[in-house]
Amino acid sequence: MIPVQGYRGRKVAVLGLGRSGLATARALAAGGAEPLVWDDSPEARAKAEAEGFAPHDLSRAGAFEGIAALIVSPGIPHLYPAPNPVIARALAEGVPVDNDIGLFFRSFATRDWEAFEQSPRVICVTGSNGKSTTTALIHHILSEAGRPTQMAGNIGRGVLDLDPAQEAEVVVLELSSYQTDLARALTPDVAVFTNLSPDHLDRHGGMGGYFAAKRRLFAEGGPDRAVIGVDEMEGRYLATQVAEGPEDDRVIRISSGQKLEGFGWSVFARRGFLAEWRKGRQVASIDLRGIAGLPGAHNHQNACAAYAAVRTLGLAPKLIEQALASYPGLPHRSQTVGERDGCVS
Repeated sequence: MIPVQGYRGRKVAVLGLGRSGLATARALAAGGAEPLVWDDSPEARAKAEAEGFAPHDLSRAGAFEGIAALIVSPGIPHLYPAPNPVIARALAEGVPVDNDIGLFFRSFATRDWEAFEQSPRVICVTGSNGKSTTTALIHHILSEAGRPTQMAGNIGRGVLDLDPAQEAEVVVLELSSYQTDLARALTPDVAVFTNLSPDHLDRHGGMGGYFAAKRRLFAEGGPDRAVIGVDEMEGRYLATQVAEGPEDDRVIRISSGQKLEGFGWSVFARRGFLAEWRKGRQVASIDLRGIAGLPGAHNHQNACAAYAAVRTLGLAPKLIEQALASYPGLPHRSQTVGERDGCVS
């Protein structure tokens, strides 16, 4: 696990005791904090108590006395359509509210890294559609390339359940808007924005709030590289905000369908071919049409995003092409289950 830094000897409240909540309590304890846990479900509280965590009724008067922070599970609303009463009380009393993603970013780097010749990196993927496939695809490419890598967040393990980093390791996180919206620290090395379409609008108070939650991944800490899908206006707006100009190659624009030649760095797919352009010339091309694990234009956009993300780490196009070809796809996502008489189902 990742022991949480910054709360040694202090009481930290944890609201919500699902997968991420229990992982958070364990990581806080490992870092020397005193986690005080609560969930409306008696069964969840009993499970936490069986692990040795003290239930602390956060709904009662005076519950936040001596509490350094409140850590909230992602499914609990903190603003719209109405804040959870416990969170509302914490905000009224000035208690900092955070989540496991914020704790991860303040705790992942340690003094052990001083002995590393190559520091670990973090790639975060957000957006409306394709997050899981893009995250899993990046993880697959890195694994095929022999790079140490772990995957977590909205897919797989909770972020604080990850193992401490190895030298040159790459952690790949899928982050939903629920996770980016509340995290007090967001400092990935590479941030990926796939696309935007209406979703979770009640939770974010409308489309603007939803986009603002996604945008925080790029605005709070400022990633070294930003991979941004520009097939929607929000993506074009975000890319322009992050970049110093069209030639700024810290921003890699991606598209499924558009030809993006006039930028410092771009990756796009058209008619089944992925193309990488840098400073006005094409530097690589991959035929995606025969890759069974990535069927359709939407998956070609995911391939562009994953390709761009790992290119920022220096992986060669040929190596990436081989890894794309071996990607099996996620279960139940455009998955081939059989073929008969030339018909695929």
